[in-house]
Amino acid sequence: MAVLPKQNELGFFEIRLESIGGLGANLAGKMLAEAGVVGSGFNGVSFSSYGSEKKGSPVKAHIRFCDMETNIRDTTPVERPHIVGIFHENLSKTVNVISGIYEDSVVLVNSSKSPQQLKDKMKLLGGTMAVVDATGISLEEKNRVNMAMLGGLFRLCSFLDFEHMKGIIRKSLEKKYPQAVEPALRTFQRGYDEVQFQTFGLPEGIEMPLPTRWDIPSLGYATQPMGGMIVNPGNSILKDLSISRQGMMPHFDEEKCIHCAACDTACPDFCFVWDEQADKKGRPQMFLQGIDYQYCKGCLKCVVACPTEALSSERETDGYGETHRIPHRFQWATSS
Repeated sequence: MAVLPKQNELGFFEIRLESIGGLGANLAGKMLAEAGVVGSGFNGVSFSSYGSEKKGSPVKAHIRFCDMETNIRDTTPVERPHIVGIFHENLSKTVNVISGIYEDSVVLVNSSKSPQQLKDKMKLLGGTMAVVDATGISLEEKNRVNMAMLGGLFRLCSFLDFEHMKGIIRKSLEKKYPQAVEPALRTFQRGYDEVQFQTFGLPEGIEMPLPTRWDIPSLGYATQPMGGMIVNPGNSILKDLSISRQGMMPHFDEEKCIHCAACDTACPDFCFVWDEQADKKGRPQMFLQGIDYQYCKGCLKCVVACPTEALSSERETDGYGETHRIPHRFQWATSS
């Protein structure tokens, strides 16, 4: 019988998945728990926590395993995970995705960066950084990101039966989506095979930070500004929607653009930047300058609406949203 490699004081091996709505972390957590309970003989539980139930909003999935002699009476969120699976690396901009990890925890990230780059980006003090390009694999195999991440998670969970998980994937898909079975299995296998690892020792004299509660507001009766003043008003100018993107972004080809504004009409977040110029006959006309990617959540409605293919869907790469960003014409409103 398989044995859990680590356990906390309650006898649990705990996993937390950090994601956004639409990437399938909730389903991945359920399938991971099923593999542990049915395939490897553990007690296990899986549940999720999230705010607004919509595509692009932050989601957490929690999984606990223990031996058959231990009862699971705890369904609180996982605060001290042995493994963290991060389905969207940009979540680290707004969410403390590595909160509560131990110095020997493993952090699996969906990214094309190196483990060292991700360690610096996420301010990881110590532990093992594992990386798999789940988005790239899913695009090549025409499947879902969660299947590639599941493969990577199984590589980290050596106590789970790899072959049994393939049976779960097949059983879950073959009735409703038989054509998706083989792509899902290939995506799962590649996620398992293509994980890269690097372990970082905790510097001497440094302790791992305690977990932070994600559900407690930062402002209270003792910390709010004088008179309850709103010092950071919520509006579209200050909003950064980059964590809502799922790997694809619109690319603008100025030479093909006829400035018809079909893209601007379809865009729900007013990402397109226009400038008034004179046309060939000297008449004033609005000309499209580009896209302000701070406000682009990657819905790609503009790509569908464009009649001339001036907008195309391309893979989001490191720095793409910054180096290709066109400042919004009302950006000055945020300056002090």
